[in-house]
Amino acid sequence: MKKRFLAVLAIPAILAACAANNDNSTVVAESDLATHNWVLTKVDSKAVDLPEPFRAPNLELSAEMSANGHSGCNRYFGQAELKDGKLRIEKMGMTMMACPEPAMKMEQLMSSTLMDWSNATISGNELTLTNASHSLTFQRSEQ
Repeated sequence: MKKRFLAVLAIPAILAACAANNDNSTVVAESDLATHNWVLTKVDSKAVDLPEPFRAPNLELSAEMSANGHSGCNRYFGQAELKDGKLRIEKMGMTMMACPEPAMKMEQLMSSTLMDWSNATISGNELTLTNASHSLTFQRSEQ
């Protein structure tokens, strides 16, 4: 009788362990993000396409999670926070230049997404930040 009781108790634990092993997602750690330059390649699954002389926005994070980069028109800076796989940049500051519409639209989208909590996932050299409004996909760059 004791063996059956122990077997009944063990089955849910074994099934839970098997389910956990089949889950390929991992919680992103600060060390996965920090000391890299992430260049924006896609917004909402569409390739970033800015006219010359504008360049793709980027996100750089230091080992202390200080953030800075180019948002499409202006430079930004702030302190990144990572909690439970979600990332945001708190108290973001930014230069205040005016640029033509495609760059300003990209900047507004980029800065609003970075200031809001977004789910952060990394797959290979790709970082994706996803919130209720947008999904930003970045490629790790050596520069």
